[in-house]
Amino acid sequence: MRLASLAAAAVVMSVSSIGPVTYAHAADALGDHTGTIAFTLSAADLGAGVSWGKGILTFEGHDYPFRIHGGSGAAIGFSRTRATGTVYNLYRLQDIEGTYWSVQGEATVGAGKGGAVMENNNGIYIKFTSSSSGARLAFSVERLTLKLRPANGDKGAPAPLTSASTAHQ
Repeated sequence: MRLASLAAAAVVMSVSSIGPVTYAHAADALGDHTGTIAFTLSAADLGAGVSWGKGILTFEGHDYPFRIHGGSGAAIGFSRTRATGTVYNLYRLQDIEGTYWSVQGEATVGAGKGGAVMENNNGIYIKFTSSSSGARLAFSVERLTLKLRPANGDKGAPAPLTSASTAHQ
């Protein structure tokens, strides 16, 4: 009986350690955590759809505003999504810009939760969790283009809104 109890304890300890090891490996598989992101996205679909929104990238201690737009197929309805997440492999600010691809599913009636991982052609990954409201049913390839906004309406290079440390105090 004592041997059976010891074996059961060993199995429980082994199984309980699988979760954290697997999670750490999955996060590392995306690369280096180099920034954070928060955005809102509206989507309107009738077969094929269109999405638009805006957000803030926090990178190297500064907040950078951006616009996001794109489209999807195989969807119907309207939803508004609020998302926050982690940016991986961003070493030059301009590399955040580009078109991101993901395969996503959404079933929102009233409110819903979700998440996804998107990748652009520069090797940047964005992993986010989201909450949405509206009425939308979708399972499709999503294509979203992210473009940094110049600060104060300037037509030049993007400038930070503020230092992230002062913006979040």
